[in-house]
Amino acid sequence: MGIELVIFIAAILFGIFLYWRESNGNGAYRFLNKIVNSKELQMSPQNPKGFVYKQAFIPRLVFVVASVLIAALFLEFLTPVSVFGSYNGISAFSSFAVGTLLGTYLASFVIKTSQVVEEKSESLGDLVEEAVDRGKDLIEDLKNKDNEFAQEPKAENTKNETTDAAKKSARERLKDKGLM
Repeated sequence: MGIELVIFIAAILFGIFLYWRESNGNGAYRFLNKIVNSKELQMSPQNPKGFVYKQAFIPRLVFVVASVLIAALFLEFLTPVSVFGSYNGISAFSSFAVGTLLGTYLASFVIKTSQVVEEKSESLGDLVEEAVDRGKDLIEDLKNKDNEFAQEPKAENTKNETTDAAKKSARERLKDKGLM
């Protein structure tokens, strides 16, 4: 069980490396695309798609399992290691395939998250400043309300406030307080 866990973690790291490497350039995928497809069916130069980068689940699964199977066959026939000779070898094979697939999705999540954070980082400072300003206004409004309740209201002030309140709509009063 211990070696399977090590293989699984190594496979996750391999999947992250594979996805990151393909996100930087997809030369191998383009080369295979040129060999297999006719001129009309070849991918455009702006298309960043690769074997695992920006690929749907099924093609990604097929690529990962085929790659791991080729590596396992190489180990089986060209080295003394017997991958398919026991349960442990098959278990290690499946752990590596699942770990690599999981690593590609983990890397996809991290790359997309970092791109979103980079896009939103400029507007994030503005949002925080607006929230702080609204909070200060709210605290000042609460302080003013506390002072009004502590003192007895004058008759003249209430008449002026009611006439001002009657002139402004509820929407305008909320905008004045910074709540809208």
